[in-house]
Amino acid sequence: MATRRKKIIWIVIIVVVILAILTVMFKKSGSKEDNGVQTVKVEKRNILDKALAVGTIDPEIEIAIKSKISGVVKRLFVDAGSFVREGDPLIEIKPDPTPLELAEAKRNVEMAQISLDNALREYNRLKQLVDKGLISEQDYEAAEQAYQEAKLRQEMASERLALIEKGKIKIANTNIETIIKSPMKGYILEKLIDVGDPIVPLTSYQAGTEIFTMADMSNLIFRGTVDEIDVGKLKEDMAADIQVGALPGVPVTGNLIKISLKAQKQDNSTVFPVEIKINRSDKVVLRAGYSANANIIIQQKDSVLTVPERVVTFRDDSAFVNIPKEDGTSEEIYIETGMSDAIYVEVKSGLEEGQDVLEKKVKEII
Repeated sequence: MATRRKKIIWIVIIVVVILAILTVMFKKSGSKEDNGVQTVKVEKRNILDKALAVGTIDPEIEIAIKSKISGVVKRLFVDAGSFVREGDPLIEIKPDPTPLELAEAKRNVEMAQISLDNALREYNRLKQLVDKGLISEQDYEAAEQAYQEAKLRQEMASERLALIEKGKIKIANTNIETIIKSPMKGYILEKLIDVGDPIVPLTSYQAGTEIFTMADMSNLIFRGTVDEIDVGKLKEDMAADIQVGALPGVPVTGNLIKISLKAQKQDNSTVFPVEIKINRSDKVVLRAGYSANANIIIQQKDSVLTVPERVVTFRDDSAFVNIPKEDGTSEEIYIETGMSDAIYVEVKSGLEEGQDVLEKKVKEII
């Protein structure tokens, strides 16, 4: 039993010694790596200068469907998401006049009929007199005109009553009914009413009830804002890559078509609205209101010499980097820089591909 305990003790001592040796070796190797000189290579890569716009995907043309006739919703022919063509029926409105409106309409018909009867009698009387040469042609023509005007007023009153009661009339071979039809080809985006809901008509003094919103979803645009720092670099027709939040990894492209001349204040920053025409694609289904970010490509260079911008020191409108020498010291040299994407900077002259450039020394925080 004592021998077994001694073996266990010796095994524990050996394990502890091995762990101690490994810890010391690891610390020494880590110390050498920390104290070593770190460099980066001058490499060729593609550099892209871009401006970020934040916004949403919207239809280029979106309209609100309203009625010029008052009443209540009798029947719906479409729902949200339906595709319609120009002239397709959307909704039927049932007239719902107040008792006063209905009474006034009926009384107007009666009064117009009385006026018509009087005008007709006067017209027939003067026609007999003009045939006998007892009155002038001018008096007869005035009576004929009064008769025609009374006839027209009676027809208008009757048509108004028919429209209030039935919702359908025919004027000069044209059917006027309370079925509202689509003014364009597109999709119904929203249905804002239901059967039985009252409809307020669109007039010159009131906005009227919105019934549907619809749009042509084949023509979409990105509407967003760009920071004032980048807007001066933008020009119309610049290409843009759009990342849609709901469709990660799906490529969407477009071209800048509008840059606002007036800034907006947004979260204590100054931004400018922009619009990007989205290129059509059968591979992706875009929906109105998608949140998206657009990278507007200002400038792009392929396969140019670059170094990380963090190793470059900018001083007096010039750029410098430190390169290692064979004797273990370093030398600061001037380089000519070009385009930058805020991570890498183009090197036009002063360095060669594959050359080592020293990293800047990290200052220790005391």
